[in-house]
Amino acid sequence: MTKNRILIADDEPNIRAVLRMHLELEGCEVLEAGDGREAVEVAERTHPDVIVMDLMMPRMDGFEAAHLLRESFATRHIPIIMLTAVVDKETRLRGLTDGVNDFLTKPYEPKELFLRIRNALRWSQVQRAANPLTGLPGNLSINEEIQRRLTQQRHFSLLQVDIDFFKAYNDHYGYARGDQAIQTLSRILIEVAGRRGSGNFVGHIGGDDFVVLTDPEHGDLVGQEILDRFNAAVGSLYDPEDAAAGFIEVMSRRHALERFPLMSLTIALVSTDRAQVSHLAQLTDIAQELKTHGKGIPGSVLVGERRRHPDGSSSDAERHAA
Repeated sequence: MTKNRILIADDEPNIRAVLRMHLELEGCEVLEAGDGREAVEVAERTHPDVIVMDLMMPRMDGFEAAHLLRESFATRHIPIIMLTAVVDKETRLRGLTDGVNDFLTKPYEPKELFLRIRNALRWSQVQRAANPLTGLPGNLSINEEIQRRLTQQRHFSLLQVDIDFFKAYNDHYGYARGDQAIQTLSRILIEVAGRRGSGNFVGHIGGDDFVVLTDPEHGDLVGQEILDRFNAAVGSLYDPEDAAAGFIEVMSRRHALERFPLMSLTIALVSTDRAQVSHLAQLTDIAQELKTHGKGIPGSVLVGERRRHPDGSSSDAERHAA
């Protein structure tokens, strides 16, 4: 198992030694720097997971070091915890302005320090996994959240959301307009999921593919509301003449104009209280199969897994947007 790498920056060797002892007992790999300038150099070279840094140091203090770390693309994502004996408001505000994530007042409790480091690690993992376009959790976070719910044997509904005819739209209007379309869907997903409870989860797989996790009793309602909201908004993403015509024409690889309808959504809905799901791969396979089926249906559609009836027969749970 990979150890978390923690950089300690303090000009007092005895303090570094004590910090090293506590952190190594918690299973961390520890790096050291004697001042702010060395901390920046070590961070750029080794890319630690968290930096624990004293405020008052020679050559370069913690504020300046934090500022430089945030300016560099290679180190701007690393959480910084500032150790300080100064607790006044101005000090904290300046630190937050320079990019400090957290403060810990000296003298500190080792247990509190490690809890703050653990929180910082979680924040860093989320930041690294987030999709840069929407800011939503990416594949790593999506898989972890699904696995957590499966491990807890907690029933949930997964909605895999995909935009139909997005490539044609992107080719016709360009990447900037394509990004706007993806961000529009992202906002709809966040707003709809937010109204159905605080335990819901929205993730961005990539491109025009998203995932929503919600309670089983909300799955159909959330899916239908997403369809309704997107269908109401999609016309505004097109030029007025294209929206009125109901299609766009895009040059194909064979140099012939092809006609594509306005974008729509295909949503695959899998609820673990309906389908027997024991692991992540099984869940994603079911969702992919449903999505493939839904792509063959014109317009926006919500496709659920096959439900078993008491007589042993089965039927598809499908909902078409009006």
